[in-house]
Amino acid sequence: MKIDTIVSRYVPLSRQRRLLLLFSLAWMADAAGVMLITFTLPGIMKEWNLSLMEAGTIASSTFIGMLLGAFSSGFIADMVGRKMAMNFYLFFTVFFTVIDGFAPTPVMFMVFRFLAGVGYGGLMPSVNAYLSESVSINIRGRYLVLLEASWAVGSILMATYAVTLGARFGWRSDYIVMGLWGLLFIPFLMVSESPKYVFLKSGKEGLEKVLNVRISEDIDPVVKTRVPIGALFTREHYRKTIMVWISWFVVSLVYYGLFIWLPKIFASSGMSEAKSLWFTFFMMLAQLPGYLSAAYCIEKIGRRISLAVYFFGTGVSALLFSLVSGTVSLIVVALSASFFCLGVWGLVYAYTPELFPTSFRGTANGSAGVMARIAGIIAPYFTALFMRAGKVYYALLSFAILCVVAGVIVFILGEETKGVETG
Repeated sequence: MKIDTIVSRYVPLSRQRRLLLLFSLAWMADAAGVMLITFTLPGIMKEWNLSLMEAGTIASSTFIGMLLGAFSSGFIADMVGRKMAMNFYLFFTVFFTVIDGFAPTPVMFMVFRFLAGVGYGGLMPSVNAYLSESVSINIRGRYLVLLEASWAVGSILMATYAVTLGARFGWRSDYIVMGLWGLLFIPFLMVSESPKYVFLKSGKEGLEKVLNVRISEDIDPVVKTRVPIGALFTREHYRKTIMVWISWFVVSLVYYGLFIWLPKIFASSGMSEAKSLWFTFFMMLAQLPGYLSAAYCIEKIGRRISLAVYFFGTGVSALLFSLVSGTVSLIVVALSASFFCLGVWGLVYAYTPELFPTSFRGTANGSAGVMARIAGIIAPYFTALFMRAGKVYYALLSFAILCVVAGVIVFILGEETKGVETG
């Protein structure tokens, strides 16, 4: 019997729901920490009199840290377990987000932001791998998209504080308040190891112990891999690896290239700073229906087609974003871009762990995160260069082309994993 069937049979649905709730809270904190820069960057630029390129460097420091976190998370999660990896990166996420609120200089802010980024980048793939290994196959896709939907909730909560109390108490309070959110996650430290990882390392006896049940069925062994990173490029997996890496790179470049600079993009159309922050807040709200629609589509029409369609939708929205000029049209198109782009995020987070086996799932997730963080490092500079030249529509046009190309690649190289058991 496959380990997926064992998980479906012996992990109670109530436990699966509790895990989704707990991990969603952590995901919200991660989102709030990452997206703080969108709402605080104008205030940071003003306090320290920074140029666009200097501000871009500060924004990129987050993603350099996230790159290190994503790169290391796969190895740590596969070597010492999903639980240990999650707790390690959670500490970095909480502690250095709070410390950033006390940074005395731009350089110190970047250092603390880099270290917080290590936590942001490592926590997400670790949590993603754990949940994918702990829920029933028939609801796995939906649960993973709902987990990623927590990003929108975290962003909305952060944005709500930033445009209300944060506007009153200053950008530093945003980091302190959002970092202290981590005190909610004490139960996070107490979860047991994921069932699939326990079975991989300790066999049936270890699985029975962690699930506190007696398993009468024989379980098919999980294939172990000596060099996880090399396994990504075997004949069986290289096409999936290419598709996953391109998908993560493109969605990250588009998302951060657009959202980090949204207040400035809106302001360039003649809006006041306060109004542009509120419009950015409304775009954050549009993220949630994007995720929820993706959670529906992933189980209704499958992973591959859904991801391609949402990429195409993001591309069309970015193209229209580069063409419209009126305020109403700009907002409608911006909401559409937010809807489809965050749908893509939800889908790639659910799709990726299903494509690879337990023995190197953490490495596969981590490597995908690395591609996203490389794009995140590039994104602030990419958009800033065009903004400095007064031609932001060229950046939006580039985003549109990349999304269409990514959608085609998903359609050609992707494999459907709906209802497919993974080892």
